[in-house]
This record gives sequence, C-alpha cells and structure tokens, in this order.
Amino acid sequence: MKLKIQARAKINWTLDVVGTLPNGYHDLDMLMQSVTLCDQMTMEEAPQLTLYVRAQGRSFVPADGNNLVLKAAAALQAATGCTRGARITLKKYIPVAAGMGGGSSDAAAALVGLNRLWGLGLSPDKLEEIGLTVGADVPFCIRGGLQRAKGVGEKLTPLAMKKPLYLVAFQPCRGLSTKEVFTALHEDGIRDEDRPDNEAAQRALACGDVRALGAALGNVLEPVSRRMRPEIDRAICAIEENGAVGARMTGSGSAVFGVFMHAGACRRATDRLVTAYPTCRMMRTAAHGIVIEEEA
Repeated sequence: MKLKIQARAKINWTLDVVGTLPNGYHDLDMLMQSVTLCDQMTMEEAPQLTLYVRAQGRSFVPADGNNLVLKAAAALQAATGCTRGARITLKKYIPVAAGMGGGSSDAAAALVGLNRLWGLGLSPDKLEEIGLTVGADVPFCIRGGLQRAKGVGEKLTPLAMKKPLYLVAFQPCRGLSTKEVFTALHEDGIRDEDRPDNEAAQRALACGDVRALGAALGNVLEPVSRRMRPEIDRAICAIEENGAVGARMTGSGSAVFGVFMHAGACRRATDRLVTAYPTCRMMRTAAHGIVIEEEA
C-alpha cells in the first residue's frame, strides 16, 4: 500500500493570550483555520523508517530525528509498541518558521498516515493525545477545519462556517522563533487594544459576514513580531491596499494573510502582490487538515 497525503497549513483568524497555565505555558484563546496550501507527503511500507525531504527555495528542513515527522513516528511507535518501518517522502510548500503550522501539519500527517499504513486502528482522540507530545498545534492539524482552541491549543471546539473564504498568504521576511516572540511579549505586556474579538470573529464566520470578520481579526503577538521584523507591517499594509477586508500576521509569524470578499478580488490581489512578494499564494479555507488518498 502507498499513501498520498496532503498536510494542510493553518492560519489564526485570532490569537489571544489570556493567562499563564500551572506548567508555565501561556494560556491561549484563538480561532484556528485550515487552508488549502499544503505540503505533500507519500508513505509506503519499508524495512526501516526513513524520511526524504524536498524543500522550496532556500528553506532548510532537516531530514533527521529533529524533523517533527520522525518525532511523530517515534511517538506513535512508543505508544503502540509497533516496530514496523516506512519510507516517507515530504515535499515542502508551507513556509518554514512562518506561523502556518507547517511542521505540525507534517507531524499530524505522519500520525494519521502511519496509523492507517500500519493498521493500528487508533482513534482520532488518541492520535491527538500522541500529537500533543510532539507539538502544541499537532492536535489541531489532525482535526482541521475551523476550531476554537484554548489552553496551549489542545482544547478544541469545532465551529461551523457558512461558506469557504478566499485568502492570500505569504512570508515577507525570514522566520521568527516562537520562543523569542513569547519572551518579547512577556517583557512588553499586552495592550487591550491589541486583543482580538474572538466572539465577534466567531459570529462573523458562522453567518458569512466577511467584512465583520475582517474587523474582528487580531493577534496579540503581532506588535512584538512587527518590531522584530518591520517587513511584517509593510506586508500587511500592502495586502490591505490591494483590497483585503482584513489582514493580520498568523501565529507567531512571520507569515501574513488577508481575507477577501470573493475569489475574483483575491485573485486580482494575488496577481499584483506576487511582483513584490514572490511567495504570495491564493488559497481558500478548508474543512479538513489532513487528506489521504490510498494507492494499491
């Protein structure tokens, strides 16, 4: 058996830090969304577990034990006692260190795919439990769609959205360290005016009010990330100047996105933005984080 897997990227419509958990991690409240931009993974049974990576541009993605794909596979083996192997090939299209969940989505794809390839029969809840040991965003990437995420991101509530939405997203500068961004946030603090309106954004998504969604977007990490990478601010302004009803940074950055009223407006903006930002891509929201095709 050979599996072809789409490991889809994510964006944060909103991201708020509402406190500190007993373990010292930040307590988050955010709206997370799968999008159609994805990494491509194939896997088939093999005597040993191996990973081959093909990355775009100058991105460096390790193919050793530091890669979240192999960490996820090792966690799955440890949880089940399975000792079977697999040959995994990963083609990277999601920007690295961008806040779009590329590594987490790849780890999620490894867990879901190997669960099927090895015939383990684990439930999605169990896979999410294992995934959390690999990375905080992995449970969301397994579940996908639109979710209200709390805690470190593992407390997920599925939400309905009225219609697919069209976006552009790109990484305008080199990546950011999530740890460094949160450290800077701790030093600077959070202003009330930087907090997103999660409830308003959730209502807008439910009723398909794109303009209301654009007004409700927010990310408390954005001010510190903009200070560390001024290109982020310029990129957000460029997206808004090209017709987006709202634009923000996703995750801890450095990728940015904008949401548009309809596909035509999004396509025209993409055509204009790609001149200054060659990695700019048009995409739409997706109902699933991981999509698997099985080949004989």
